[in-house]
This record gives sequence, C-alpha cells and structure tokens, in this order.
Amino acid sequence: MSLRNQIPEDLKDALRNRKSLELSVLRMLQSSIKNKEIDIKGELNDEQVIQVVSSEIKKRRDAADEFSKVEREDAADKEKEEIDILMKYMPQQMSEDEISSIVVSAINESSAQGMKDLGQVMKIVMPKLKGKADGKVINSIVRTELQKLEE
Repeated sequence: MSLRNQIPEDLKDALRNRKSLELSVLRMLQSSIKNKEIDIKGELNDEQVIQVVSSEIKKRRDAADEFSKVEREDAADKEKEEIDILMKYMPQQMSEDEISSIVVSAINESSAQGMKDLGQVMKIVMPKLKGKADGKVINSIVRTELQKLEE
C-alpha cells in the first residue's frame, strides 16, 4: 500500500482507538500533503510524501531543541513523541557506519582535499541518502571524514 493511502487508513485507526496525539499528528500530516499537492497541482508519489514527512520531522526536531533550551521538557517530550509517530512513514534509517562508507566513497569520487570541499561532497551524498538519514548526522560525518584528510 502506498504511503498516500496508508496515512488515511492509520488516521481512521487512530480515530477508532481514540489515540488523540496520533490523530492530531496524522491530521497535520495529511493537511501538509494536501497543501503540497495543491502547490504542485497533482498527486504526490511515495518519494514526495517522504519529503513532506521528513520536513515535518525536521520542524519537530527544531521545536524540541528550542523547548529544551528554555527548559520546557514537557513540550520537548511531546514533540519527540510526534517524531516517533512520523518516523513510521520514513524508510529504514541507515546506521552511521553505512553513512560513513557512502561518505568515504563520495570523498574519493569528488577528489576532496579537505573542509573546503564540503559542498562538493554533500552534493554527491545527499541525493543518495535522502530520507534514509538525518541531514545533521550526514553533515557531521562528512565534516569528520574531511577533517581526517587535513590531518
């Protein structure tokens, strides 16, 4: 079943089972998908739905970080619970070792010499890992690998 059809089914289940948090998250997600469809004037495929889900997860991570900074752990925990619900619609996330091997091959492919080549490496890595890993994790691994080259 495509993600586009799975989300409304899960929304119905959440409604039947009276899972209020899951229900609100799925309604928001469905709304975001509808807005994206209006923007592109067509129906989204699974890859585009994953991009919308990824965007919503990023918003919640940023919000959770901000809540943690101002010591509002209750609100940060709620955001983290919402992230857990949204992660069901993301592809299996890659481990740091898998990401690292892709980064190393991208560094070799681009003939990167150090930190000045960060952009080139990221251009190669990001399309390969889109939706399969968090951008912050990818960026930190790329930076670590490029710093090893400069030593």
